[in-house]
Amino acid sequence: MKLRKLNLSRYSIYLILLAMFIGSSFLSPNFLTPENMTNIPRQLTVTTILAFGEMMLIICGMIDLSAGSVLALAGVLSVVAYKSTHSIVLALVVGIVVGVICNLISAVMTADFEVPPFIATLAVGMVARGAVLLYTHGQNILQLGNFTVLGQGSLGPVPIPVLFLIVAVAVTGYLMTQTKYGRALYAIGGNELAARASGINVRRTKYQAFILNGIFVGVAGVLFMSRVNAGLPNGAVGYEMEGLTSAVVGGTSFTGGVGTTLGTLAGAFIIGLLNNIMNLVGVQSYVQQITKGVIIAVAVMYDIRSKRTKRTHVILKADAVDSQPRPPEPSLQK
Repeated sequence: MKLRKLNLSRYSIYLILLAMFIGSSFLSPNFLTPENMTNIPRQLTVTTILAFGEMMLIICGMIDLSAGSVLALAGVLSVVAYKSTHSIVLALVVGIVVGVICNLISAVMTADFEVPPFIATLAVGMVARGAVLLYTHGQNILQLGNFTVLGQGSLGPVPIPVLFLIVAVAVTGYLMTQTKYGRALYAIGGNELAARASGINVRRTKYQAFILNGIFVGVAGVLFMSRVNAGLPNGAVGYEMEGLTSAVVGGTSFTGGVGTTLGTLAGAFIIGLLNNIMNLVGVQSYVQQITKGVIIAVAVMYDIRSKRTKRTHVILKADAVDSQPRPPEPSLQK
């Protein structure tokens, strides 16, 4: 019975995703059309890539509230680089570099000055949004030409954004399961003091987490601007919450130390399907925001309750073991 309950809990996120997919096909006749099936992964790519960066930070006991603003800054500067050079590769590099620089600032504040990640990333996000608005004077950058191939093009039957997503899934999955870096993230999120005592370089691991998050945010910024065919200084507002929601719904614990790549991917698809079907049936954007807020609250409460129950179970089990009578120690014969 316990094994069956454990397996059900482990795969519940995928069962929910399957149920949502089936339910959505009945709610709207347009859901299963080829156009919509192609549009869903294109829409999911940016927020899912952000979710992987958020997942690594949350597992390590941190958070990023600057992702949406840094995405806008990285994306707009990549557009500027492309319009100056007409090089898509250079534009992608610029976006990644900007994302990494912004996240390095957060890393310095968090790892070296012990500023809470909530405050550090919030400050960086405000600076990034203000910087991109100041640079563009609040005006959109239009006429991007071939820059749109990254967000709107396809390689055979596969959309190019989906190829970026596949690479992100593979890289994240490898890092989290096959490297010392991934094990260090789980250890720090579980108990930072114990991680330090075991010889883990906590400062270096936090820097690595922010650098990888910066790479993901930079790539997401380029893909976002390419998909919308404009450099939008006011774009991607609230996207950090989309990434956070995807990670938390996918089983990443806000208290750190728990989370998986496939779970986050499933959480991102759940949020994406929810957004898609609400748009298809004409749900107001305000109601959509309320729904996402409720989902975050329920997911966090469930995580806290499950951890509290597990902790109580461990304590009771330890007390039961301690209360059992022990056999008398044999006396020493002279």
